[in-house]
Amino acid sequence: MEYGKAEMMAAAIIRQIEDGDIVFHGLASSTPMVAMKAAKAMGKEFTYVTLSDGVDHDWTRAPYVASTLTENTYTGSVATFGLDEIFDLFCSGKGDIAFLSCLQMDKEGRIAMSFLGGDYEHPKLRGPGGAGSATLTPVTPKTTIWKTVHDKKTFIEHVDFATTAPPLDKEMTVITPLCIFKKPAGEKYLRVAYIFPYTTLEEVKENTGWVIDQTEVPVMEPPTEAELAAIKKVDPNNILQFEFK
Repeated sequence: MEYGKAEMMAAAIIRQIEDGDIVFHGLASSTPMVAMKAAKAMGKEFTYVTLSDGVDHDWTRAPYVASTLTENTYTGSVATFGLDEIFDLFCSGKGDIAFLSCLQMDKEGRIAMSFLGGDYEHPKLRGPGGAGSATLTPVTPKTTIWKTVHDKKTFIEHVDFATTAPPLDKEMTVITPLCIFKKPAGEKYLRVAYIFPYTTLEEVKENTGWVIDQTEVPVMEPPTEAELAAIKKVDPNNILQFEFK
């Protein structure tokens, strides 16, 4: 089967999830929504929680809009679980993965979600603020940031105002359309862990706002037939492409 950046990112997200995990994604998260539904279709046994307040909704119901605050992630749920309870769950050490996004990120994994440009009182762009990012990033064992754009405006040397930052003792993974960055526990800076089959390390360097001194990195395997089939099964309306148009 043919694939593009959207399918590659979805496959990378699927591969983050292990049996037994408790996994969360937030609002405006159509990419991880489709990937997590596909992971369910592949038989992965994990608990799916989201801001719709549903736990393990009926993943066989195909999403028809990109919103993740609808019946897309609620109908057929086995339980209702509010945001305050999600925060309590992860803060008590029982959550495993939080799929979160950002406006900007720097080489230390510091995330800007509050504003861009200007100052806090007079920003050029006001963001959604801390919410899940500020609460979950410091406490989640496997924080995974996804961003469907990879350019020097997004991945910059130093964010002006960090809404949150990863703790030094925890791992962070960042999935983009070009590569996967990782900050292993105990290390300060993000490094390229994998590039995707259709790109090069040079393209990653050219589109990243900090200096990458690596000269060689592994190439991640392309989406498997099983992953592509699962994505197609759960997403007949092609919602996955929404953020890539």
